Amino acid sequence: VQLVESGGGSVQAGGSLRLSCAAPGYDTSSICMAWFRQAPGKEREGVATIRTGGGSIYYADSVKGRFIISQDNAQKTLYLEMNSLKPEDTAMYYCAADRWIGDPMSARDFAYWGQGTQVTVS
Repeated sequence: VQLVESGGGSVQAGGSLRLSCAAPGYDTSSICMAWFRQAPGKEREGVATIRTGGGSIYYADSVKGRFIISQDNAQKTLYLEMNSLKPEDTAMYYCAADRWIGDPMSARDFAYWGQGTQVTVS
């Protein structure tokens, strides 16, 4: 089971980035997928989640209206479009997946994780 993130980088406040998470071993239409982030000294927090088959979508309050989560099941890829970035968005961003989840914003509910991609906003 492999999740590979890409698309991180450094950007000025107000800018945009798009993160990608490739999931070649999955049928992404049959699993829940999510983005989490972790800043130094802080707990890992949920950013956005899509339930199985592109069902319900959840966002953290801090990113609502600025970030968009989407998935391309044919490409087995999850995306996170990040706009109007703020310095407080600086963190390592992780892709996560699992077949069944309870709390869509809880890291404990996801068994599979990527290695992360760094986003720095200055």
